[in-house]
Amino acid sequence: MRGYRRHASVRRIIDSPSHGVVEMVYRFLAAAVLLVHLGFILFVVAGAALVAWRRRLLPVHLAAVAWGVVVEVTGAACPLTVLENRLRLLAGTVGYAGGFLDHYLLALIYPAGLTRGMQWMLAAAVLALNAVLYARILRCHRRGPH
Repeated sequence: MRGYRRHASVRRIIDSPSHGVVEMVYRFLAAAVLLVHLGFILFVVAGAALVAWRRRLLPVHLAAVAWGVVVEVTGAACPLTVLENRLRLLAGTVGYAGGFLDHYLLALIYPAGLTRGMQWMLAAAVLALNAVLYARILRCHRRGPH
C-alpha cells in the first residue's frame, strides 16, 4: 500500500500544470552534476598542479586519483554518472541529447566506443601524469626556496 501512495503522489506531480517546472529543475540538476563530474575528472587528472600550490590538497587529490583509477580499472559505475542519469530520467529525458553542456562536455566525459582496454590505458595515463607532476613537486620542495 505504501508504494501505491508514493506512486499516486508522483502521478499528481506529473499530471500537475507545474510538471514542466519540475522537469526543468531536474534537467538543471543533471547539468550541475555533469559540471561537477567534469571538475572531478580534471582534478583527478591534473590536481597535482593544485597540490603544488596548496599542499593541504594532497590527501584529497590522492584519494580522488585512487577513486578514478579504481572506477576505470574495475569498470564500476561512478556515483556521479548514476546520479546524473537518474536526474535525467526524472526530467523525462532519455540519453544525452540537447543543450550546450551535453553537446560539448558529454563526449569528453563519456567518449563513444570506450572499451575496457581504453579504460585501463586511461587509468595508466592518469597515474603516469600524476607521478610526473608529483616528482616535480618533490624535486622543487627538496630544493627549497631560492
